[in-house]
Amino acid sequence: MVVVLADWLIILLNVVVWFGWSVGIGYVGHRLPHAVFERDSRLTRLRAFESRGRWYERRLRIKRWKDRLPEAGAFFAGGFSKRRVARAELERFVAETRRAELVHWVAMALWPVFAIWNPPWAAAVVFVYAIAANAPCLVVQRYNRARLVHLIDR
Repeated sequence: MVVVLADWLIILLNVVVWFGWSVGIGYVGHRLPHAVFERDSRLTRLRAFESRGRWYERRLRIKRWKDRLPEAGAFFAGGFSKRRVARAELERFVAETRRAELVHWVAMALWPVFAIWNPPWAAAVVFVYAIAANAPCLVVQRYNRARLVHLIDR
């Protein structure tokens, strides 16, 4: 049995589900133990091309736009805001960039679930949204980590 929904209902359902699971994924990521993020995984390890963050500065001009993204590190109680970080907190900041990166990868990777109730045009819109909403955040996390790791190593 196929259920056909009005376009406005599809859009509303997508917004509600996307918001709900983004908060849910963020909460699960927040609840994971800090020790999980003390070291890089295959997914989060820095690549040679990132070159202490310089690639992001030259190719993506990240310094122009990164501060315009929302910072939700302290959204949940006990979270870690990255707006102002003391030197003693740099290791924690690095771990939090891994946590945030994982959350954004998971949120983006789950977009195919929307194909269950969406017609192809709406699934395509959700795919574009998944990339547009998460890729800039991923880039900023990797850029910050590349710079911080270099700073810590010095």
